[in-house]
Amino acid sequence: MNPYVLAALLSSLGLGTTLTFASSHWLLAWMGLEINTLAIIPLMAQHHHPRAVEATTKYFLTQAAAAAMILFASTTNAWLTGGWDMNDMSSPIASAMVIAALALKIGLAPMHFWMPEVLQGLDLLTGLILSTWQKLAPLALIVQTAQAIDPLLLTTLGLMSTLVGGWGGLNQTQLRKILAYSSIAHMGWMIIVLQYAPQLTLLALLMYIFMTSSAFLTLKASSSTKIGTLATIWSKSPILTTAAALVLLSLGGLPPLTGFMPKWLILQELAKQGLPLLATVMALAALLSLYFYLRLCYAMTLTISPHTNTFITPWRVQTTQFSFPLALSTVVALGLLPMAPAIVMLV
Repeated sequence: MNPYVLAALLSSLGLGTTLTFASSHWLLAWMGLEINTLAIIPLMAQHHHPRAVEATTKYFLTQAAAAAMILFASTTNAWLTGGWDMNDMSSPIASAMVIAALALKIGLAPMHFWMPEVLQGLDLLTGLILSTWQKLAPLALIVQTAQAIDPLLLTTLGLMSTLVGGWGGLNQTQLRKILAYSSIAHMGWMIIVLQYAPQLTLLALLMYIFMTSSAFLTLKASSSTKIGTLATIWSKSPILTTAAALVLLSLGGLPPLTGFMPKWLILQELAKQGLPLLATVMALAALLSLYFYLRLCYAMTLTISPHTNTFITPWRVQTTQFSFPLALSTVVALGLLPMAPAIVMLV
C-alpha cells in the first residue's frame, strides 16, 4: 500500500477514536465511530484476497448495522429527553438499544458471531488493529453510559461473553480464530466489573492490549496462522518460542504473569460486592480459555513437526522485521504483576 495512503488511513483511525473519546454529544460520537470504521476498511481489503474481501464485507455490514442502531437510539433519546447529551440517558429503551449496538461493535456475546469469521480473513497486523484499537471507542461509550444501563443486562453480557469466548476456542485449529474467541472472553471480563469499578475495566483493557499485541506480533514474526505450524517455531527461535508460550499463559491469567492481575482484582471486586457465585462462575469460565492457551503452548514447546521440509530451512532465513514493539509488549505482558500494588494505587 502507498505510504501516503497508509498514513492517511492510520491518521483517520486515530482521529475517529479521539473524536469519540472527546465527545459528550451522540452525533459527534457516532461520527467518530463512522470515521473509525471507514478508515480500517481499506486496510482490511488491501490484499485483494477473496477471504479478505469477504471479511471486509462482513465487518462493514455489522458495523453499519450497529452505527444505524446507535443513531436510532440517540435520536429516540433526544426525542424523549430533549437533548443529545450522553449523560442524560433516561430512557430505558434507548439505553438498551445503545448497549446492544455497542456490544455488536466490539463483539460481545451474543452479538459476537462476526468476530472470528472477520479476524480469520485478515492478515495478522490488521487483525491486531481490529482486536485492540477498534475496541477503544465503543468501550469508551460503554463506560460513559454504564450508569444508565440495567446492571443485570451488563452482567448477562459479560458472563455470556466469558463463557462463549471459552467454549468457542476449544475446538479451533486456526490461531486467528482462537485469538478472536480470546478477545470475546476478555471483553466479558471488562464488562462484568464495569458497573462496580470502571477503573478495573480500564486496567483490564490496558493489560489485554499489551498481551494481545505481543501474541499477534509473535505470530507475525514466526509467520504462523495454524496450530500445526507452531511446532516448527522452536527451531527458528527458541527464545521467541519461550516468550510466546509465557505470553499465552499470561493471556490465560496464570500467576506470576501480568494477565493474572486484572482477573484477580476483578474477582476480588465481585466478591466485595457480595457476588461470590458470579465470581466463581467467572473463575471457572477462565479455565476454559486457559485450556486452549495450554493447547497452543503444548504444540509450540513440547512437540516437533512430523513433516520433513524439502525447501530452504526456515530458521536460516534472516528476518527484516522491526522487533521493538514485540519486545516491549512481551516484557509488559510478562512482568507487571510485582507492580500490582502500585498500579492499584494509581487506578
